[in-house]
Amino acid sequence: MIFAPTPSQTVGPYFAIGLPWPEGPRVVPEGTPGAITIAGTVYDGAGEPVPDHLIETWQADPEGRFADLHGHGGRSSLPGFRGFARCGAEYGDGGFAIFTVKPGPVPDPAGGLQAPHVAVTVMARGMLNRCVTRIYFADEPVANDNDAALHRVPAHRRHTLLAEPDGDGAYRFDIRLQGDDETVFFSI
Repeated sequence: MIFAPTPSQTVGPYFAIGLPWPEGPRVVPEGTPGAITIAGTVYDGAGEPVPDHLIETWQADPEGRFADLHGHGGRSSLPGFRGFARCGAEYGDGGFAIFTVKPGPVPDPAGGLQAPHVAVTVMARGMLNRCVTRIYFADEPVANDNDAALHRVPAHRRHTLLAEPDGDGAYRFDIRLQGDDETVFFSI
């Protein structure tokens, strides 16, 4: 028997069935010098943790190079750097953690530099489409002040895009899908 494709309008807790894998949350191998952890919780509009979500990230290495740029500036030379992470849980507590390195600045289309950031896709129960955001680093104020994309965000909402230092080599970044302090999501 052949089943018809599932339409994009179907909503359900399907994210963790086949998409995450054990090494998915690791952008770099364990023991990588300068490695950090970005951890947080995905919250719904009522402020409750979302137990079934999927987070994907994409980023440059500390030199501002990607794992595979197809000739756009050179490949990362950081051993084991994948640039991509995926984590999720079907019946979790809403939490996520990515093991990575802090990215370096990358060029912006106008010829300047973007502040160090991690691109994030969020998928969760009840959402018909993915949400896209960025994680910037609160301890990079000069770079953040010069980032063109961050400056398009109203000043009173920028804090929703900042990962805060949370101990040695750790950052905290919560994602709020709706409600008070809703994370800024980008239309792409």
